[in-house]
Amino acid sequence: MAYLSELSASQKEELIASLATMVVGTSVTAEALVSVAEKSGNTLSASHAALFAKVAEASGGIDTFCAAPGAGGGGGGGGGGGDGGADEADEPKEAEKEEEESVDMGGGGGMFDDGEEATGDY
Repeated sequence: MAYLSELSASQKEELIASLATMVVGTSVTAEALVSVAEKSGNTLSASHAALFAKVAEASGGIDTFCAAPGAGGGGGGGGGGGDGGADEADEPKEAEKEEEESVDMGGGGGMFDDGEEATGDY
């Protein structure tokens, strides 16, 4: 894990500029970024501030870089619990043996343009 003390001066300034951009929010200007950086006890060069302000403006605002609340994340959840297998204990188990289907894959089905006509949805 990289610690802040291990960052180069340029990396620290980029971090300060990006955090200040998120703090400023909607109307990102170089002056606002420098002001936020100075109020937090950091320094931000005019060139980094101008660069970050220009990128935020050209992209349509900081909202394009930050997901809206509830807009992201991953899957989360385990499935429904059922009844814990109560019905399984009451019924006798059947030993069903299903036959496996043999499917001829056809050597790629023309997927690599080997002269055969394509047969699937690719």
